[in-house]
Amino acid sequence: MTDIGVAPYREITFDADGDADPAERAALAGVEATDLVLLAHGWNNTPDTARRLFRAFFAAFPALLTGPEGVRLGYGGVIWPSIRFTDETIPNFPHATATTAPTTPAPAPDPGLDAATVTALKGFFPGQDTAIDRITAYLDQRPDEEAAFTDFARLTRQLVTAPASGPGTLGDLALEDGPGASPALLTDGILGLCQRFTAALADTGMAVQPGPPGPSFSIGGSLKHLWDGAKEVLRQTTYYEMKHRAGTVGQRGLGPLIGQLASARPDLRIHLVGHSQGARLVAFALKGLPGGAHNVKSVTLLEGAFSHYAFAERLPDGLSGAGALSDAQGRVDGPVVSCYSHFDTALGVIYPLASALSGDCASALPGLDRRWWAIGHDGIQAVSPCTTLTLAEALRDGVPDSGCVSVDAAAVVKAGGPPSGAHSDICHPELARVVLAAGRILGP
Repeated sequence: MTDIGVAPYREITFDADGDADPAERAALAGVEATDLVLLAHGWNNTPDTARRLFRAFFAAFPALLTGPEGVRLGYGGVIWPSIRFTDETIPNFPHATATTAPTTPAPAPDPGLDAATVTALKGFFPGQDTAIDRITAYLDQRPDEEAAFTDFARLTRQLVTAPASGPGTLGDLALEDGPGASPALLTDGILGLCQRFTAALADTGMAVQPGPPGPSFSIGGSLKHLWDGAKEVLRQTTYYEMKHRAGTVGQRGLGPLIGQLASARPDLRIHLVGHSQGARLVAFALKGLPGGAHNVKSVTLLEGAFSHYAFAERLPDGLSGAGALSDAQGRVDGPVVSCYSHFDTALGVIYPLASALSGDCASALPGLDRRWWAIGHDGIQAVSPCTTLTLAEALRDGVPDSGCVSVDAAAVVKAGGPPSGAHSDICHPELARVVLAAGRILGP
């Protein structure tokens, strides 16, 4: 049995289609606990990386358990196929250097892909080794040729496994969260995309290779500086694939599994926690939860990488329709809490640009257009009622027993270098207390 420093602990591992090992399902159902906290990781490359996050996040829980008499807390890790580029820092992990929001640009990153990231890409996109090797060569060599960018785009876009049309496919992903995540990332001109992402990287505080001044590139001029943006295009393509997988694993895998637990263990209270795309996974698990299953007692979203309008019954800002999760909070017998931070540059700068990539907003500044903001950037929006709290208020007074709640966690979620900023700075006792308070486990 895996040891992550807390007990009892169980794991459930899903493949990209949401299928899990029956033995792990049975072990989860047999956990000796009254309350089970299930944590879904965001980006990572291996189960061991995920377990390091679980260990660091759960470490604070035992000392905080001063709640109702008779509570026996169990812990669970949800492992699913995702990916992390190794230049994305994870504060408080041995290989990472934690910094606060930068005041001067960080050194320019290695323009290419290191061996660990290449290995991770090949594992994430099975059967695409040749394409990944060619992409790696382009990023290493940075050829000053438009044809090289065109071929880079072709190779990168062929990595995406979700089909281009039909229910639940790429064309449908823009609707899953409400606005955002347009397939334009996979269809627009590559030079324009690379230019926009190169500029966005500079906005995160990262130094980029110098290029010609002005708002547009000039065909015939040097294009080498656009390979910084090309690497970001590749990164965003992997996030696009993760977005599809997270929704699938949540709705088709975790949601039905929780429904089975409701039948097998009706007394077991489930508390869902997710980070980044893992927050999307646990949120979409609510869509897959069978009607009549009332065992989900709280949901806590940590720097959630999906639209802040996901729970909206009606989209504002001139957008039509509703968020994909507009009825999901009603399936929770407790609160849905979103912890957010403006120090998260992955969600505050890069996410809005990737989400806004559609033909009608090419001249807009996505970071200033709240239509494209993430739930981990400013919390749950366009839902009434929705309680908004500072972290200090949540720790002092607790959180409401039901409904949507946004907690500004920037007081602790503030460390990490560019390009992702504080996106992964979630391993804090204060956030553990929010989870326990949401689940009505934390005593006065």
